[in-house]
Order: sequence, then C-alpha cells, then structure tokens
Amino acid sequence: MSKFPKDFLWGGATAANQCEGAYNEDGKGLTGQDLTRKGWREAPTAEPTEDNLKLVGIDFYHRYKEDIRLFAEMGFKVFRLSIAWARIFPNGDDQEPNEAGLAFYDEVFDECLKYGIEPLVTLSHYEMPLHLTRTYDGWRSRKVIDFFERYVQTVFKRYKGKVKYWLTFNEINSISHVPFLSGGINTPKEQLTKQDIYQAIHHELVASARAVNACHTIDPEAKIGCMILGVPVYPLTPEPKDVLKSLATERENFFFSDVQVRGYYPSYSKRLFKENNIELDITKQDLADLKHTVDFISFSYYMSVCESADPTKKAGKGNIIGGIPNPYLKASDWGWQIDPEGLRYYLNCLYDRYQKPVFIVENGLGAVDELITLPDGTRTVNDDYRINYMNDHLVQVEEALEDGVEIMGYTSWGCIDLISFTTAEIKKRYGMIYVDRNQDGSGSLERYKKKSFHWYKEVIESNGASLVR
Repeated sequence: MSKFPKDFLWGGATAANQCEGAYNEDGKGLTGQDLTRKGWREAPTAEPTEDNLKLVGIDFYHRYKEDIRLFAEMGFKVFRLSIAWARIFPNGDDQEPNEAGLAFYDEVFDECLKYGIEPLVTLSHYEMPLHLTRTYDGWRSRKVIDFFERYVQTVFKRYKGKVKYWLTFNEINSISHVPFLSGGINTPKEQLTKQDIYQAIHHELVASARAVNACHTIDPEAKIGCMILGVPVYPLTPEPKDVLKSLATERENFFFSDVQVRGYYPSYSKRLFKENNIELDITKQDLADLKHTVDFISFSYYMSVCESADPTKKAGKGNIIGGIPNPYLKASDWGWQIDPEGLRYYLNCLYDRYQKPVFIVENGLGAVDELITLPDGTRTVNDDYRINYMNDHLVQVEEALEDGVEIMGYTSWGCIDLISFTTAEIKKRYGMIYVDRNQDGSGSLERYKKKSFHWYKEVIESNGASLVR
C-alpha cells in the first residue's frame, strides 16, 4: 500500500542549457555554457566551438511538443525546466526583453498545461548572460542584482497563472566550487579569495530574496523555493575531530538555505567570516530584502560523502563538493556513491531544521546505456540498474514520509537524456527516454522509450504502490 499523498507531484527535471540547443536562435544571447565544451572543470573557450554538445543539446527547442507528450504518457504531474536568462535578456542588462524568447516559453508552458502537467521553473540554472560575466564579473557585482530583478519581474508578470512553482538558483551552494558557471564569475577560480566568493554569494542571496518578494507581490498564488545541492556529510570515524569536521562541511552547504529560509545570516557565520578575514558589504536594504523567505526548500540528491580531520584521507572522484568515499557504499561509473538511505536521512535533516515543505527536484543515475532492437523491431534500453536505483531511493522517500516529513514531490533528473553538466557528455545518460545522439555529435535525435519509462509510468499510476520494498 502506498504511503505517498494523493497530491504528490511526480515528474522529471531538465535544464535549458543541457537540453534546449538552439544556442543562437531567435535572439538568444551567449552564456558561459556555450563556452564550456568539456564540463565545469575545463577553462572556457573564447567563442562557441562545434565540439560543445550543448549547442544542439537534444534539440528540445524544436522538439518540445514530442517530449512533453512522452512525459504526459509517463503520467507526469510536474515538469521541472529552466528558463534561459539569455533568451529573455540576451545581454542581461538590456532595457527590454526579447519577445521571441518569452513566446517560446509561453508555448512550452501551454503544452505542459494541455496535459495537466504543472511547470516547475528554475529562474537561473547554471547560466547567466555572457555579457554580465565578462562586463560585470557576474555575481561579484552588486549591479547584477538589479538586472536579475528586472528579468524575474518580467517572467513573473508574463507567466502569471501558468507557472505555480518557481525556484530561484539551481544548487546555489555550488558557487565556491564552480564560480564560472554557478556564479557567472569571469575571474579564474584560483585568483578568487574567500572575501570575493562570499561577497558574490551575498549578492546572489539578496537577488534570490528579491525574486521571492517579486513573486509573492506579482502572483500571490504562486510558490517559490530555494534549491541546494543536497549532500549528507557523515564523519568517517567516531573520532570527535571527524565529527566536528563533518559539521563544518555540512554548515558550508546549509549556510545558503539557512539564509534563504530564515531570512538572516546564521550565528556560525560570524566565526567563519572572522577567521577568514571576510568583511561583507551589507546594506540596510540588503538586510530588509533577505527577510523575504522562500515557501519551500528543494534540492538535488545523488550521493553522500564522508569527512575526516585527517589530511591524508583523499576526496573521491566526480563529486562537485568533494568528500571522502564511504567504505560501506558502492559507486556509479562516474564515482558517485549510491546511498538511498542517505536521502531519507537528508529529508529528515532538512525538515527538522526548517519545518517547511521539501521537494526532491533532482535524483537519478548517470550510466552508459545500450540501445537494442527487440525481435518485434522496438528499440529500447534494458536499464534495470536505473530502475533499481530509483526504486530504492523512492522507497526511502516513502520512509521519510512515514517519519513525518512534508514532501511536495519528486522529479527524476534528466527524465530524457541530456548533456551532462559535470562532464558535458551525452554518454552519461540519466533519462527514461533515450535520445539518439552520440559523443561525436552524430545521431538522428530520435526518441526511444527505455524499460524504465514503463516502470516509472506504473509507479506514477499506482502513486508509488508498485515500488518493490
């Protein structure tokens, strides 16, 4: 018997820069994503290059009707997507929006609503107009707050009544790890001080709070949340120094949601700032703005990590946030440790900390899939490994519901194959829909239903009752 509430929002999640393509069509401006052909670790190129798979993505820009129809067939109640800021304001500091960009998302939202799918829209998902990056150094500049506010007010007014659920910044707590793509910061990471990073963080937090205020003012019926990279941090051993180290790392991540949910800087930040010689430029207006807090907390969940005070312990591969591998867990092909129980633990941590609804807006398994042809000519992928991964995590979501956690929904990451953020690969597939595109850019872009497509459809139809416990 299912423990999921009747109004649980089942669905899937994507990001504009990983699926849309059409990077230079209909007036869209460039973003940092158009220059990072190998993922977040590589320095950006000067101009877009043909080997950047994100320039075409999976061509969602031209194929969104087909894709949304497939999502509807799976039974989605919600579809998480992002608006490309540079489609609306190509340079970021433009006085007037680009109508072609606004019209595109009108059509996408209308297509979702046609099938009864609620759009869940991220305002900034790892991309900023490149002009703001190169001219203002992204979130290091206070001026960008005003540009962002103009952008969000524009879309809130345009899509009032169509979009009920909004998120401000995707994985906002990743900025110190990925300053170029997460913060639009042009200055190389190695040249940035903690003062630089935390001042940029402050500007972004103020911008997020202003977006919350604008949303509540323009469309009081809508709900707006924050979005963090969710990573439970376990001490590697019971050694008290390891426990304190894991607490410190955990706070580095919760710092962002603490401000966005509570409306002020946490007390532990005083010591952090003092010991790192950080003196933030904070105005009275900033403090007033921060009091506009989110309606819910959303997060991505892929893995947990361990921490140790022992400097000889090495961080694992693949993780954006680092961390030491847990000897009790297996890992994916990309070195991401698989920890379903960690999702239950993290859901409880968030709800205990904030007592606000939580929303799992990313979770999934990146893997190498093999497209096969069945005797009847159907092309598919037998991805039992993905089914097992999602099943085990969703069982833990159900456990968290039993624990008393108020959970709004679950959107599987990359519900349709897209270009990976971390490595900019297509071979790292998350979807329940296979897209015929290869690492060299070749392929028909045709869509094929994987085995997991039919499994997830049954999970949604049964409201979780079909899960194997």
